[in-house]
Amino acid sequence: MPNPKRRHTNHRTGNRRNKNWNLSVAGSSKCSNCGALRPGHTVCPDCGFYNGKLVLAKKAKKTKKQTDAGPEEKEES
Repeated sequence: MPNPKRRHTNHRTGNRRNKNWNLSVAGSSKCSNCGALRPGHTVCPDCGFYNGKLVLAKKAKKTKKQTDAGPEEKEES
């Protein structure tokens, strides 16, 4: 197996190694409902729509008032 006759410079080695580590964004598309970017062929994580149909209903966040307004405490006698 042939070996290099001279040492490669750090710049040349770094340039070669850099080509393997380029990160590319996977193909993404806009949601037809909300317009947010999402991965292709997946349900939109923002609104839960896929192909114009609601697939996953988003859960409503509970506010502090809703959590405090639970059943009234029973008085102990």
